[in-house]
Amino acid sequence: MRLPIGMALLWLVYCGPATGLAEDSLGIRPLHRGLEAALATLPPHTNLLLDREAIERFLIELEDTPPDWLTVYGRGHHDSDHDERLFALNRERDARREGKAPLGWLVAFVWFGELSHFDEQVGGFRVAVGPKLNPTGWGDVRFKHEDLPATLGALAGAETTRLKKLLRQGVRVDIDVLMIGRLIPEESLIYDFSHEEKGRGLIMPVVRIEAVEFALNEVQAGGSDRHVF
Repeated sequence: MRLPIGMALLWLVYCGPATGLAEDSLGIRPLHRGLEAALATLPPHTNLLLDREAIERFLIELEDTPPDWLTVYGRGHHDSDHDERLFALNRERDARREGKAPLGWLVAFVWFGELSHFDEQVGGFRVAVGPKLNPTGWGDVRFKHEDLPATLGALAGAETTRLKKLLRQGVRVDIDVLMIGRLIPEESLIYDFSHEEKGRGLIMPVVRIEAVEFALNEVQAGGSDRHVF
């Protein structure tokens, strides 16, 4: 589920001053020609949390069973005990998952990305990112990141001239931002409720980022100037 255009101002946009680039070198990466090429660079033991089935298997390993969302929600915010039940759910689940192996697993997930502008100092395109909502049988899953590099830059190599042309024409260039890291043990999962649908559960795994990779969408990686994004 891609964010509506009207939500663009809520995106985290990494296009601040180009100072301290040495410290942010983890966020300056090649722009791969498709997600499969980016995935091929990951360590073989990485757990890919890219689709509903993989995410649900991961949640089963970590949590065993989904929450009883209906009971926790009650009458929602009109229910005086709603917040207390939600807090109790998070506290109980935190205690239950303590010491479980998946807390130490290397995982990879995707956020939406968009090329912003070409930065001469970076030598590539600055990247704006926004969260991806993953509907599952457990509820909606939205990954949260910690320690994402402050500077995100995509090095496009031979594609640079073509992509610059698209941006000058006002064409939006969407990319996938692959984030790799491990759950933060003390706040690994946060349970909440969707703001879009009353009573629908929201699960937010919190991942400390160790690496990022960028990938062109398949149409854009084809090398044509088709404006079908």
